[in-house]
Formats: sequence, structure tokens, C-alpha cells
Amino acid sequence: MGIFLMIIIPVLVISMFVQWRFRKKFSKYAEMQLSSGYSGREVAEQMLHDNGIYDVTVMSTEGQLSDHYNPEDKTVNLSTDVYHGRSVAAAAVAAHECGHAVQQARSYHWLELRTNMVPLVSISSNLLQWVLIIGILLISFTGSSVVLTIGVLGLALITIFSIISLPVELDASRRALAWLKNNNSIMHTADENEQAKDALWWAAMTYVVAALGALANLFYYASMLFGRR
Repeated sequence: MGIFLMIIIPVLVISMFVQWRFRKKFSKYAEMQLSSGYSGREVAEQMLHDNGIYDVTVMSTEGQLSDHYNPEDKTVNLSTDVYHGRSVAAAAVAAHECGHAVQQARSYHWLELRTNMVPLVSISSNLLQWVLIIGILLISFTGSSVVLTIGVLGLALITIFSIISLPVELDASRRALAWLKNNNSIMHTADENEQAKDALWWAAMTYVVAALGALANLFYYASMLFGRR
């Protein structure tokens, strides 16, 4: 319990703060209309074409903040508010997701590595909770640590995936902001560029705290495993 209080609780509090701050920033910049009047879809399509990418489709998807790039079918999936939105937030998010398409077109190795890990991580995530619960019960009542060891290895995989996601997301934002800054037809003022930078910075922080959370979770269960051996 001491380890839980010292590690998990602080990380959880930081994560909640970052998520709250990100959503507040996104809501703020979603109300600030682009002076150019471009929609998120138009921003995405222009960034793709400016980078010589014509085999990626920009699509609208359900949900809020559900924006993502799918490297398997080469689609930029924008939430309804971003796809149709004509705000600073919509432009920033659309450009960020297209940053992933540019990464794939340029064979960015961190994106390739993350993409290759997705199937294994998905399987691990779906089974992990039950493996950990069974592992804790077995090590408590029988002393067998085999199942908990498997659970800890699964957590290690998810942690590695979270850490690998950091350079992928940061680089996508870097590419997005560089393109927006150099493309005056999208953002006409320095203020709009700074607002986009602020929005994407807080978005990046959500991946940072996710990686910290995965590390803390791994450390907690690893301590339980090795403490019982």
C-alpha cells in the first residue's frame, strides 16, 4: 500500500490535471475561428498535398477527440468537430494527424516500430487485467509467481509502447507546426500559430503522463512480484 500511495496516486493526480488542462485548452481554441476560414478537412488535405501525399484519405469519425491516423489503410480520421470545424484547434489537430501520414511517407522508423507493435499490444491490453488479478491471487495463496510474471511482462510491453509513442507524437506535432508556420494561407497571424503550438503542447503532455502512468504501474506490480519471491 505504501508503494501505491507514493507512486500511483501522484501520477494519477498529474494525469488528471493534464487531461483537464488539455481539454480546457482545446475548448478555448475550438472557439477561436481561423481568419482564413479553412476547415479541418481542408487543412488536412492541403498539408497532405503539399507533402506530395495523394494516397491518404481524410475521413470524418464519430466521437470527441477521437482523431487518429491509421497507417494500415492510410486514412486520417478526424472527429466531427475537427473535420467540419474552422477553428485554431481544428487546424492544429488536423495538421498533427497529417504529420503521421508524412511520417509514414518518409519511413519514420519510430512510427514503423509502433505500428508493428499494435497487434501484440492490443492482445496484451485485452487480457492483462485478468492475468494480473489471477497472478496476484495465485502468488498470495499458492506462492506461484508464473502468472504474475506473465502479467508484468505484458505491462513491460505496454510501457515500451507508451515510451515509443512519445517521439512519434512529438515529431508529428513538430511537422504540423512547421508546416502551419510556413503556410500563411492557413494561419494568417503569429497569434494563431502560438495558439496551435499551445494546444499541441498540451496534447503531447497527455502522452507523457500516459508513459509515466505505464511506468508507475509496471513498477508497482514488479515490486509486488519480486517482493513475494
